[in-house]
Amino acid sequence: MSHPATAAVGRTRVRRDILVPWPSQAMLGLLDRDQDALTGGDPLPLGWHWFYFREPRPAAALAADGHEERGGFMPKVDLPRRMWAGGTLRSLRPVLLGEMAELRSEVRDVKEKQGKSGRLVFVTVGQTVLQDGRECVEEEQTIAYREAAPGQAAEVGSPAGPDQSKRTSELSAAWTETFLPTTVTLFQFSALTWNAHRIHYDHLYATGQEGYPGLLVHGPLTALLLLAAADRHAPASPSSFRYRALAPLYVNQPITLVGRSGAPPFPGDAGGPSRGDADTAPRAPGTKERIVEALGPTRTAAMRGWVA
Repeated sequence: MSHPATAAVGRTRVRRDILVPWPSQAMLGLLDRDQDALTGGDPLPLGWHWFYFREPRPAAALAADGHEERGGFMPKVDLPRRMWAGGTLRSLRPVLLGEMAELRSEVRDVKEKQGKSGRLVFVTVGQTVLQDGRECVEEEQTIAYREAAPGQAAEVGSPAGPDQSKRTSELSAAWTETFLPTTVTLFQFSALTWNAHRIHYDHLYATGQEGYPGLLVHGPLTALLLLAAADRHAPASPSSFRYRALAPLYVNQPITLVGRSGAPPFPGDAGGPSRGDADTAPRAPGTKERIVEALGPTRTAAMRGWVA
């Protein structure tokens, strides 16, 4: 279904930043890891460019939810609730800390669908990180916008279709870890990503205005937790990651991070993401991917990813 915001497709933005070590060191602290493990000249872990390329915005340019008013780079979507639905990351060459880098962004797609709780609009943004004019990281992000529907908050911004939350129950766990997201965790991550979305720190707004039972864990934080755990349990750091949000995770509720053994589902397979969903990049021929999941308290998958 087409949407008026499709007029934004093709819109571009370029940002530049010197990748100073401090934000990455702060993220290491958030993960309770050695903050001196990253310094100038070291390669940036996959996905950690999210801590850079931030630009200040005047208070008058912010919407009621804390995000920048729509209609600038992001299209003017007429639905109030915004969520991170999924995306893809692929490393082409190392991004080095301490050096200048460039982030090129483009609105690639806008689609409207009908979900269980009403209308959904999905905006796909492509991004490329460059250093010295060479492409280092390719990314796609899918952002979902939803209707105001208190009491229906369990449905995440993924297109309508079969329930994916239990599709990997037959695969055994190769490893598990647990992470407890506290209010301090959410505050620190919001600060590191310059994310003023109120669902992550304003309890009254999250529960009263958007109908959630508590503060939500950031989708990008969950994705980076999965990447960090996958890195600890593999001989080499991840070079690609496809992930899809399936359900919200909430503050002060433990997250179980799981690495699955066995053959993971791929695009087009039963239980795998399909083209046009939050995971849009096809698997490269011959790529061996591992499936990783972030489980909520009910042990169903809140986010699923494919790591290579």
